[in-house]
Amino acid sequence: MTTAAVALEGSRRQRRGQIYVALAAVAWSSAGVLQRQLTLDTSTQVFGRAVFAGVALLAFVAVAERGGVVRAFRSVGVAGVVVALCVATASGSFIAALNHTSVARVLFILAVSPVLAALLARVTLGEPITRRTVVAMALALAGVALMLGAPGEGSLAGDGLAFLTALAFALMIVITRWRQDVSMAPATCLSQAILVVAFLPFATPGEIGGTDVAWLAALGVGQIGLGFALLTVGARLIPAAQVGLITLLEVVLGPVWVWLALDERPARLTLVGGAIVIVAIVIQTRGAPPSKPDDERAFPTPH
Repeated sequence: MTTAAVALEGSRRQRRGQIYVALAAVAWSSAGVLQRQLTLDTSTQVFGRAVFAGVALLAFVAVAERGGVVRAFRSVGVAGVVVALCVATASGSFIAALNHTSVARVLFILAVSPVLAALLARVTLGEPITRRTVVAMALALAGVALMLGAPGEGSLAGDGLAFLTALAFALMIVITRWRQDVSMAPATCLSQAILVVAFLPFATPGEIGGTDVAWLAALGVGQIGLGFALLTVGARLIPAAQVGLITLLEVVLGPVWVWLALDERPARLTLVGGAIVIVAIVIQTRGAPPSKPDDERAFPTPH
């Protein structure tokens, strides 16, 4: 009975973890359709979203650290500051990319970040690249190459910003592998503060009307804050490979929402290339080593 009870509890924990991570991916996937509702310039979009996200993440840190906010921020160290800069770069580039090209294109290009992380980890940390990873890299590059060939949809600025987002997240993943003692929650909160300071001189907060405030709040509190909270809880309950696979829902659902709500239809080559990228990431994540119990620090954060 004891063994059966333990097995049942383990199954329930895994199911809860899968549900939480899936809900996090659903929250992240709303970024495109929410951003399309805004009537503001790019700088004001990034600034406003970061204000709401920063407040939501600060509240999360306060709850998670049981009020020890100052101690939590001091604990991140130099590595945490670099992680915050990477997340800030990714977050700003992500919103900017959405203003230049389709949601599907941005998300599919962003999906290559785990493959880029494997390559960067090889160069910086000396981590071996397996045959599985080489195949995943080749497929991901082929998929992105197909997307770049889609006529009349992409732009050099949009594709470049999407790739910068993927590269920044890949670097963040490598840093968190190197310093797994760095808590991601304060670093992610700090990243939003960096965006607020960086974009305030270029933003026009006075032009943010009531409707835009609501959409920015949905982006900052719902898409980033809620998504991060759900991931943090769920990622402790299931292996890293499962987290990587389940979060691919963001890449699948994001284009679906804008297709259904706004009739934004990606080009056929973009869809084919994106499907190839998803297959590549599935290959990569299925070969990932299992995570340590109760360690959520190395998982990617919302962009």
